[in-house]
Amino acid sequence: MTLQIPFDNSYATLPDGFFARVTPEPVKAPSLIAINAPLAHDLGIDGLDDPNLADVFAGNALPEGASPLAQLYAGHQFGQYNPQLGDGRAVLLGETVGTDGIRRDIQLKGSGRTPYSRMGDGRAWLGPVLREYVVSEAMHALGVPTTRALAAVRTGERVVREQPLPGAVLTRVAQSHLRVGTFQVFAARGDTKALQTLFDYAVARHYPDATDPATFLNAVMQRQAALVAHWLSLGFIHGVMNTDNCSISGETIDYGPCAFMDSYHPETVYSSIDRFGRYSYAAQADIIVWNMAQLATALLSLMPDPEAAVEPFTAQIHTMPEMIRRAWLTRFAAKIGIADPTPEDARLITDLLTLMEISEADFTNTFRGLIEGTARDQFSDPTGFDQWTEAWKTRIAREESPQELMRAANPVLIPRNHRIEDMIASAVAGDDAPFHRLNSAYAAPYADHPDHADLRQPPKPDEVVQATFCGT
Repeated sequence: MTLQIPFDNSYATLPDGFFARVTPEPVKAPSLIAINAPLAHDLGIDGLDDPNLADVFAGNALPEGASPLAQLYAGHQFGQYNPQLGDGRAVLLGETVGTDGIRRDIQLKGSGRTPYSRMGDGRAWLGPVLREYVVSEAMHALGVPTTRALAAVRTGERVVREQPLPGAVLTRVAQSHLRVGTFQVFAARGDTKALQTLFDYAVARHYPDATDPATFLNAVMQRQAALVAHWLSLGFIHGVMNTDNCSISGETIDYGPCAFMDSYHPETVYSSIDRFGRYSYAAQADIIVWNMAQLATALLSLMPDPEAAVEPFTAQIHTMPEMIRRAWLTRFAAKIGIADPTPEDARLITDLLTLMEISEADFTNTFRGLIEGTARDQFSDPTGFDQWTEAWKTRIAREESPQELMRAANPVLIPRNHRIEDMIASAVAGDDAPFHRLNSAYAAPYADHPDHADLRQPPKPDEVVQATFCGT
C-alpha cells in the first residue's frame, strides 16, 4: 500500500514572506532506521508497509498533498539578537489533523539547504538525529509536552563536521513550529501587518480563548512555566534556550545539546557552547522569564498604544516567577509524596536538594529510592539524610497515598548521557540494536523492568559525558 498522509496545510496559506517554498534535496541511498507506528496512527497516516518509506522520509519523494517550505524566524542566541535565522536544514512538509483532533506539523530535519542555510550544508549527521529521536520520545513517555519523532533515515552519504560522519534525516512532529523568534522577526522589521497575521494565526491554532496580545502572552507564559517546572523535576537541561528554540505551543523543541543530570548540582551545564552557564539547570527558570519578556516586547506594536502598554506588559512578565515557583512546588512535592503542598513544604524539598548537592547524589535514583528504600545509599554521609527522613515521614503521614503519587512522579529510567553516547557509537558502527533497545525501555520510564536494570546505573568515572553538542 502506498503511504498516505492526510495533509491539511494551513501555514502554507500565509503570505510568502513567512517562509520560502523549497523542496528537500534528494540523498544517495536512503535506508529506514525506524518508523514510529503508534504516532503515525495518531496522525492518521496509512500505508506503513510501503516499500518506499525511506524515500519519503529522506526527502527523495514528496507524498501527495505536501506543501514543502522553510519557515522564517529570528532569535536571541545566548542573549545576542540575530535578525534572521529560519529553517536552515529543515523543511515543513505540511500538517495533519490527527485522530485526536490535534493539528500537527510534519517536518524533515537534515533534508538539505534552504534560503536560510547561510553557510550550512542543510544536513544532519546520524548522532543528533538518533539523540533527538530517543530523547524526544522518552520525554513524551515521561509526560512532558514535546515535539516527537516519526521516522529516522540514513542517507547513504557523509556529512563533514570535525570529520566525515554518516548522514541522516529525522522526521519531527510538533503542534507547530511557531517560536518566540517567529514573532521577533516581524516586530524587528516593523512589519505590523505581518505580525498581526501571525498573531491571529497563533491564536486560532493554539489559544482560541485569547482575546488580545495580553491574554495571549499570559497563556503562553502559563504553558512555559509549567513546562520548565516539569523539566526541573526530571533533572532535564535543554542546553540552548534561545528564543528561536522556545515554542509558542509550550512544547519542548530542538534537542541539541540537551542532557539529563546524573549527580545533582543546580549549576550543571553540559552544552559545549554554553561557556558561561546561561542555560544551566537552575538558570532555566530565569531564562524562560527572559524569553517571555522578548515575546512581550514583540507583541507591543499590536497594542493600540504601544508606549502605554509597556508598564502593564512588564508587570505581567513579573508575575511569571511566581507561576514557575508554584509549578515547581507542585512537581517536587509530588516527588516526595505530597499531593497538596503548602509554602512550608518548599523547605523540606530544598533541604533534600541541598543534601543531594553536598553528596553529589544521583538525581533520579535518589528520588526513586525514596519509594524503594534505597535513597540513603546515595549519600556519602547519611547523617543529614537520616534527619531529613524523620521530618519527611512525619509530613507524609498526613497524606492519603504518597507512594502512588511518588511512583507517578519519579521515573525509574531517564535517557542517561553515557547510554545515549554508547548508542550513537554503535549506530555509527552499523549496529542499531542499542537504539531500538533504548526506545523500547524508555517507552515505559516509570516501570521497574528487570531487563533494564543496567540502564538505571549512573556513569562510572570513565563513562561520564563532560559535554554535549548541537550537532548542526
